Amino acid sequence: MQGLEAQEFFHVPVLGREVIEGLAVRPGGHYLDATVGGGGHSRLILEAAADVRLTAIDQDEDALAAAQKNLAEYSDRIQFIHSNFADYEFTPNTFDGILADLGVSSYHLDQPERGFSFRQAANLDMRMDRGRSLTAADVINNWDEAELADIFFKYGEERLSRRIARRIVERRPLHTTVELAEAIASSVPPKYRYGRIHPATRVFQALRIVVNDELKSLETFLDKAPNALVPGGRIAIISFHSLEDRPVKHGLRNLPLLKVLTKKPIIALEDEIGNNPRSRSAKLRIAERRQE
Repeated sequence: MQGLEAQEFFHVPVLGREVIEGLAVRPGGHYLDATVGGGGHSRLILEAAADVRLTAIDQDEDALAAAQKNLAEYSDRIQFIHSNFADYEFTPNTFDGILADLGVSSYHLDQPERGFSFRQAANLDMRMDRGRSLTAADVINNWDEAELADIFFKYGEERLSRRIARRIVERRPLHTTVELAEAIASSVPPKYRYGRIHPATRVFQALRIVVNDELKSLETFLDKAPNALVPGGRIAIISFHSLEDRPVKHGLRNLPLLKVLTKKPIIALEDEIGNNPRSRSAKLRIAERRQE
């Protein structure tokens, strides 16, 4: 999608105050925003202290273009890089702080043609980086029933995964988000169909994780990123569901290099949840690289 207006991609940064306090942003420090999105957290980091330098990466070119516009006034202090945070070449002892916000931006959900949402009809895409080849349509239409049931259960924590997979296979090929959502809804009992969350929610989460290889990327990031901190530097990671939070919790705790600063994850206060409902499920964990 060309000619994207920057404000369309600007998202309210979740747990903004807590991230800045947690990173202990200092004058002249060099920080990495590993998921820059619309640049909301990056702006807070740049505003938090004098002469802060920032490296901003994102796997989505639309996000990067929007962040460049949104942060134009700081352009002399930012380096923008198009990369998945798992593929980024981390240099040891480089950053005073590293941030990763693992949530899907509301922009992605609001842009129907990206295929992340079942609220409006769109092709089944779901690629964050459109240079990747695998799409949600490939998975839905080509994977066998057992594989589909397995990913819905494993990555969507969907207990009705088998009956949903069976219905999808019966109705294939499915081409749009709405077709898929209807197939899912038609396969579950009425009380589930009209429950608090749409019955397609977990399946769409599972597809997004598979298409973007999110959990493997997170594992690689957790393995590589801490070495790029200077002694005393901090890493802050925001996750939005247990499949992400668990590896973050264990990944930070199991590295001898790091000292975990959050016994329990930091969650949003009521005032933030009121202003930004997405923050309700956010969990922030912070660790510090030990002094040599």
